[in-house]
Amino acid sequence: MDVRWVRLVVTGKIGFAVQCLIAAAVLLVGGYSWQVVSLTTSLGDGVSLGTSSPSTGAMNILVMGLESRTNFQGDNLSVQQLTETHSGLESQVAAGLEGSQDTDTLIVIHIFAGGQKAVGYSIPRDDVVNYPHATLDGLTEGKIDAAYAYAYNESLGQTSGTSMSQAQRYLAANQAGQLFEVQTVESVTGIHIDHFIVSNIIGFYELSEQFGGLEICIQPAPAQDGLAWGANLTDYDPLTDPLSLKPGGNSGFDAYHDGYNGKKNGKQYLHLSAAQSLAYVRSRDTLPGVDIGRTARQQAAIAYILWKLKSEGLLSDLSAITTALSNAQSYLMYDSGWNLIDFASDMNALNGKNLKLSTLPEVSTNDVPIPGYPSAQSANYVDVPQIQQQVNEAFYATPAVPASASSVTVDVYNGSGTSGLAGEVSQDLKGLGYKAGAVSDSSSQSQQVQADAEVFYGSGTAAQANAQTIANLMGVQQATSLPSLPAGHVEVLLGSQVTAQAPGLELLGADSVTAQEYITAAQQNNQAIPKNITAAATGGTQSTAATLFGAKASAADSDASASTPAKASAVTSSAAAATGGATSASSDAPYGLTACPY
Repeated sequence: MDVRWVRLVVTGKIGFAVQCLIAAAVLLVGGYSWQVVSLTTSLGDGVSLGTSSPSTGAMNILVMGLESRTNFQGDNLSVQQLTETHSGLESQVAAGLEGSQDTDTLIVIHIFAGGQKAVGYSIPRDDVVNYPHATLDGLTEGKIDAAYAYAYNESLGQTSGTSMSQAQRYLAANQAGQLFEVQTVESVTGIHIDHFIVSNIIGFYELSEQFGGLEICIQPAPAQDGLAWGANLTDYDPLTDPLSLKPGGNSGFDAYHDGYNGKKNGKQYLHLSAAQSLAYVRSRDTLPGVDIGRTARQQAAIAYILWKLKSEGLLSDLSAITTALSNAQSYLMYDSGWNLIDFASDMNALNGKNLKLSTLPEVSTNDVPIPGYPSAQSANYVDVPQIQQQVNEAFYATPAVPASASSVTVDVYNGSGTSGLAGEVSQDLKGLGYKAGAVSDSSSQSQQVQADAEVFYGSGTAAQANAQTIANLMGVQQATSLPSLPAGHVEVLLGSQVTAQAPGLELLGADSVTAQEYITAAQQNNQAIPKNITAAATGGTQSTAATLFGAKASAADSDASASTPAKASAVTSSAAAATGGATSASSDAPYGLTACPY
């Protein structure tokens, strides 16, 4: 075997972090030396997600890919690296004009018990959502990919001028970003994230270079939205905008440069260089659905790599392995609570054939104002109940809220300065089927108010199970036992920075997005309009519970009481199928694509 395969263990960008897990598993199961185990363990400097997350059995993993032009120690990429990755000029990066700590890609994956099957969803980066708590600048909402960057930059600001070393400051900043991104994804999807792995832009290039490039399938996209037929073959449209940027556009992707035959047209297979492999998965501006098109490309890349791993295997060159693992410290990180040695023993059968990926639904729109951005933006509007139901059914084959919800009483206390917020939370939870309990300010309960929300539960299995469900919806990592609570009670304590409704309890994920805006965007994209969105446009509610379960919610006037919604009804319908390019085994391509992406 070839030395180049070793680099697969430790490098990767965006979706390619998935196969890093599998490669690491292969190495560890293979019984390599303490050196390899030690170096692999050293990549686990990410923030802890709590002590209850398993390292074996069924679990949820969040894959994050950063667009940053820095490594995890805060060093800017070199001129050579910037050139290789088509990532801008050194002067632009130094001035903060290129790249950020946004998560270009988010993929949430559920591994079923036994490690032989997995299913996952790409989360489009432009989805507009509330955040689980306000930023230090007072922002309560924005794009889902910006959560990492906001927390990262806030941490750097807080540690500036301290005695911490650069490495310590940037580790703390990355950990802050990791936690806030995980909390945001948990709230939107309604599931608990057990572990994560995060990589950055140079990691993908390193992988592609050692891998010898990437084989891809590509076909011309239909003319759309002012773009000519086949505009996706480059990252700019030479027919409608011949003066735009430069050949290759923002990412540098140009299929013609890599051998696409324009006279032949149609679906073709290309073998891309390392630089063009990165450009292929980064480009989006000329793709159908923009970010949706990009996630389909990323999923195709994952399928190819997993197929290669299975068909080619890994090299048993200890020297090369240890060198590669040492280099990975700057480009790859996973959470500190993850025992990869235990995980490896449970992951021996996962490959491209039984990993199925698709993209969560959304409706895209352009030129809309988003808090925190200096100019109008491209954005995606999301139907949160649909997402939560879809993810829960795919991962657990269950509804988003347990059937035992009706036996649990939820008390909500407001520790923030936002009047009426506890009442609003109480209403929405009641609409989901819970019994409304006390609604008051934080002085009426015994726990000290923290910055984030907290969820506590009394005795009883129903209270514990539902407390974690509520924690997921609130973007709280882990519900906590509180013996002083009555049996069957759950307590939600809103923290000092929790000044807006959690995205998991918002119909459309964000306060500023209205049902009519969603409907307008859907009509422009010729997409079906869900019944719950139509009902919300008529009734004017933003409540997840009200539209999914039929309750009529309105915000409480104060935190002393909550309005009484109509009795919740059970969920009876399955979520609509996800959009985007799912991957699984087929004869369409040697690495198992079900369709050739644009």
